[in-house]
Parts: sequence; C-alpha cells; structure tokens
Amino acid sequence: MSQKLLLEVKNISIDKVNTSLFVSSVFKNEKVNKSFHSLFGKTIDSAIKTDSFKGDLGKKIELYSDGKVSKISVYGLGVKNKFDSDKLRSLAANIVRNIEINKVSSVCIDSNSFGLDDSDNAQAFSEGLLLGQYKFLDYKSKQDKSNLKKVIFIGNANLNSLNKGLVIGESVNYARDLGNHPANILTPTYLANEAKEISKTKNFKIKIIDVKEFQKLGLGSFYSVARGAKEPAKFIIVEYSGGKKGDKPFGLIGKGLTFDTGGISLKPPARMDEMKFDMCGGATVFGLMKAVAALQPKLNIVFAVGASENMPGSDASRPGDIVKAYNGKTIEILNTDAEGRLVLADVLSYINEKYKPSAMVDFATLTGAVLVALGNRATGLMGNNEDLINQIKESGTATNEKVWQLPLWPEYSKDIKGKYADIQNIGKAGAGTITAGAFLKEFVGDTPWCHLDIAGTAWGPKEPSYQPKVGATGVAVRLIYDLIEKKS
Repeated sequence: MSQKLLLEVKNISIDKVNTSLFVSSVFKNEKVNKSFHSLFGKTIDSAIKTDSFKGDLGKKIELYSDGKVSKISVYGLGVKNKFDSDKLRSLAANIVRNIEINKVSSVCIDSNSFGLDDSDNAQAFSEGLLLGQYKFLDYKSKQDKSNLKKVIFIGNANLNSLNKGLVIGESVNYARDLGNHPANILTPTYLANEAKEISKTKNFKIKIIDVKEFQKLGLGSFYSVARGAKEPAKFIIVEYSGGKKGDKPFGLIGKGLTFDTGGISLKPPARMDEMKFDMCGGATVFGLMKAVAALQPKLNIVFAVGASENMPGSDASRPGDIVKAYNGKTIEILNTDAEGRLVLADVLSYINEKYKPSAMVDFATLTGAVLVALGNRATGLMGNNEDLINQIKESGTATNEKVWQLPLWPEYSKDIKGKYADIQNIGKAGAGTITAGAFLKEFVGDTPWCHLDIAGTAWGPKEPSYQPKVGATGVAVRLIYDLIEKKS
C-alpha cells in the first residue's frame, strides 16, 4: 500500500538545518551549486576531483560530517543538455530507495541543484519519490515499511507542483494496489465499494448496475461473460462534473476482469495466477478517479468500469453461442477467453448512448498479441480519430508512458465478420491486437475513440527505475491525467 509523504519547502541555508541526511546533485564535469550552502561546497568539489565520481547520471558520492548535517549524498545528473524531467523522475526513485537503506524518517533536498523551481521538474521529482517508495505489503506477516515520512526542500522549489506530483504518484500507486490484490479479495463488489468511497468527493455521482439488471437493460454481451461466475458482476459508472454545465463529458472506460480463467475456453495453468491483473484497465480508471477527486480539473468526465470474473461455471457461455450487444449487434462467441472485448462492447455502447461523450478512451489488458508486437515497453494504441490519437501520443511523450499506434484499416473489420452473426469475437490468424481493436470499433459509433491495449505494460516492466520490481505498474494514469489537464 502506498505510504504518505509530507513535503515542506524552506528557503534557508543548510547550516540552519538539522538533519541526518542532505541530498544534492551536480551535472557531469560541473561544480556543485554554490547557492545552496557554504558548508560543504569546497569539500564536495575537492572530493569530486580526487574521486572517480564525475557527475555521471545516477552515480553518487557520500560525505560525512560531525555537524548538524551528518551525511550528504551528491547524485550525478549526467550531461546537462541530455537531462530531462523523466530522468529526474527515475533519479528521484533511486534516491528514495537509497534513503530507505539509511532508515531515516526525514531528509533535506537541495532544490536548486535539482532545478525544482521548474514546475515540470518539481512534479516529476515528487512523482519519482512516491513511485520509487512503493511496496505492496498488505499480505506480508512481517512488513518492511518505509521509515521516510517527511521531505524538506531547501531553496527555491515549486511547492504546488511538488504536491501535485504527490497526488499523481499516490494515484498511480492506488492503481498498483488494486492490481496487486488477489482475486479472492478484490472482487467486482470490492471495486464497487471503492467507487462509492471516491464518489463521496465534491462533484462526483455514482451509478452501479448489478448483474441481475443486465439482461433487462440489453447488456447481453457483458452478461455472456458474467453468467458463468458465482461472484456478481458490476457495471460501475461514476460522473465527475468539474467542467461547464452542459458540456459533454470525456469518457474513460476500463476492463475490470477481476479474474480470468478463460471460461469454457480454459487457459493453461502456467501463470494463470497473473490473471488477477486482468482488471488493470479498470485499475487505471480508478487511479484517474483518485487524481481527479484530489485535483478537481475543470472538465466533465464519465468513468466506467465493467467488473466481472470470467469463470467456467455451469451457466457459462459456450463457444458457438450468439449474443446481442447493447447497440443491437449480434456476436458469435468463438472463444470465451476473448471476454474482455465482450464486456467492453456493452460498456462502450451504453456510455456512448446514455452520456453522449465528447470522446472516449478505453484501457484493457486485451490481447497477448500486443506483447508479441511491442513487448512491455509500449502500450498499443488504436482509434478512429487522428486528433485524439495525436493528443494521446503527445501526453505519452510528455510523461514517458510510451504508446505506439497500430492501424485500424477497414480491411481488418472483414476479419471479424461472423458466419452466423454480425461479428465474431476473434479474428482470423494474425493481427490479434488489431482485430480486437476492430471489434471494439463496432461499438463506439461516430464518437472520437481510442483504445489502449495495456496487456504488455500493466505488469512486468522493470524500467524505468520508478517501476515496481514486481506486480502492477499503474500504467497510463500519468499519461491520461496529463491529457485531462490539457483538455481542462
């Protein structure tokens, strides 16, 4: 579970600070920033000359004193013109992990040396602290919790951006927590209760549709997945009214399969435990809810998560079954393990009809094929609107959450044309990620829409260094909040 950090900015000199650890930085082959102190400057410069430390990115030198500051760590920033905010985010994650080794409860940071008067740098630094500090310990009998509770920034630092970075970092970590909980704890009902808590915040309103209402409402595609599970599915809809009254909401849609056995098309047992991560698209939406609740952007948003298990129960759907989706299209189920798109079909078409969004973005661990195509370094991106696609690309670049556009040419829609129904839930051999996107495209009408296939990035990546060593990453929370801000 993510831990809380208190941030404080003090415009005082180092000799007025009483701390066990002070952290500064220097660019490669440059002298330390003289503006932050008169106590250690010459000592550090001398140490740099005699030591192998030259300010290379991520390298550090440590000095000790018998004064009020007992230890100082100086980190290299590398070549100045190659340094950017994401390198700073990664460095902050490494710094906080090194701080953990020292077992200190508070630390002082030399703001000027890290350039924390700049809003982007300040936000990236505090994000890195939170993301690097993350540990999921909820089920450990012995919990190695962080000692660090307070970070004091000495010199000029943008406190608003630092605090915003904390909120974003906490929201990513919340999404990570949801992904990491086991499926016997994190059920659709658990997610519904989490949504109720968030919806107590100003400008929020919630609606939960229970599985017993699905057929009556025409959610036949979603129901075809939910029917095989004893655990009741939930269609979670949360409205946020931060923008102008009457403005169309921005739709954020998540696949929330809290466990996926594959249904009747049963998955092989190897690594099936990882199918608790099949709700990570929903976790991204919940992380964004958290960020929006705290930061209150000036934009109307509708969040929606289709939460269900996919189980091979006695009432489970069979390969060959035909169901009708909310928008009236019929679907031939050829593989019950292609269930996420069946859930999203109804969620997308319902939100599109009932809320008339200005645009929709969905997040889903949809296909193993995206891992073959892109590995775990980039999220697959598809859509029907180039402006929206380009906006997501720009936010991906700004946050270093990499996306890669895949084509959705009309020819791919031919691959999902059904024999006995309008469409089928899997395509022909090849282009599995794209044909899944082509399937979803059938349910968004003319609304601008993008699909993010996060199956390769939702868990597993070990880089950059602010990623967790194991478990869920909270992918796309930072990316999409950046997009929300630009739309606000």
